[in-house]
Amino acid sequence: MDELSDRIDPARAWLAVAGAVAALLALGSVLFPRRVYDGFLWRYYWGPVAADGTRGAKCAVRHNGETTFYESVAQCRQAAGYVAEPGYTTVSTVSYALVLVFMLVGVYLLIQRLDFDYSPATFYALVPYVFFGGALRVVEDVSVAVGPDSPVAIPFPFSALFISPFIYFTVFAITLSGVLLGIVLQRRGDVERFQVPLAALGSVVLAVTLAWLAYAVTATEVVEFNPLVPAITLGGATVLAGVTWLAIEQFAPEINRGTGYMGLVIIWGHLVDGIANVLSLDWAARFGLPAYAPKHVVNGWIHRNTADFQPAWMTDLIGETWPFIFVKLGAAVFVVWVFDDKIFEDSPAYALLLLVTVLAVGLGPGSRDFLRATLGI
Repeated sequence: MDELSDRIDPARAWLAVAGAVAALLALGSVLFPRRVYDGFLWRYYWGPVAADGTRGAKCAVRHNGETTFYESVAQCRQAAGYVAEPGYTTVSTVSYALVLVFMLVGVYLLIQRLDFDYSPATFYALVPYVFFGGALRVVEDVSVAVGPDSPVAIPFPFSALFISPFIYFTVFAITLSGVLLGIVLQRRGDVERFQVPLAALGSVVLAVTLAWLAYAVTATEVVEFNPLVPAITLGGATVLAGVTWLAIEQFAPEINRGTGYMGLVIIWGHLVDGIANVLSLDWAARFGLPAYAPKHVVNGWIHRNTADFQPAWMTDLIGETWPFIFVKLGAAVFVVWVFDDKIFEDSPAYALLLLVTVLAVGLGPGSRDFLRATLGI
């Protein structure tokens, strides 16, 4: 068994599994289109994306090989065929989790094969891509909000590239391009450190995305600019993360020993998510913003139940979702504490990959939430 495992290249095995699964799904869709494509791939994956990317649609229905969109819940319930609503189902959630784990394994094998620098500089160079992912999702949000006739609207199916889960592949492809570009330039001797072009590309795609959103503000009356939202979100996250970091350094410096300033970025990213959620759910009306619904399971529970544990005057004063900030803060500090020196010494590639993933879980949705509120959509 040991000799067999030594002969098998993990990267080639990963590619073989990925290719086999893709081939089976493609072959099944051709041979059994109603069962494999309509009943599985479309129903749980493409259908929800199509419904999400179609303005005014409550659901998409697949029947006899054709897709129809309905704008009322009653029509969706009465429709014949496979019904897909915007959002996630249990099947898609579980399968996305499995795909995520599988993709993380693939990324881990890739960065091992590339054998590049796993220092904190690589982590910092990847931060713009995390922010870019959230901003790119807002591009599709704007497109849906303004309607198909607007000059800033992105027609479906192109907008699917900016909708979950396909947006993850879009951002991954751009990030991988930045990594490969940096490594090629470094090995050619054009740059000393590959992190410089990697960070540069990430900054460029982020700047272009933000510029597009700024253009949407000027090109349509639907999209507006609320400067207090980024000021409160980013400013509040920066202040609270800084105070937390200094307190840890003063009273429990061992928590920060493994991650260094990367831990500060992790805490900051999750606080952006926490503050953006509180502002959107409890303060939207006071800023003249649309009504938003909770997207996290945890903050949804907090939003529904906090009023049962605090006085009514306190709910009226500060809202119901504020504990979510401290939940995010506590979780971020715990993660920073877990990433000690030993993890980075034993497996620096694995530690770097996990740390970037942890940042993406917080800053990714947080950047989308506060940018949507900033634009009033």
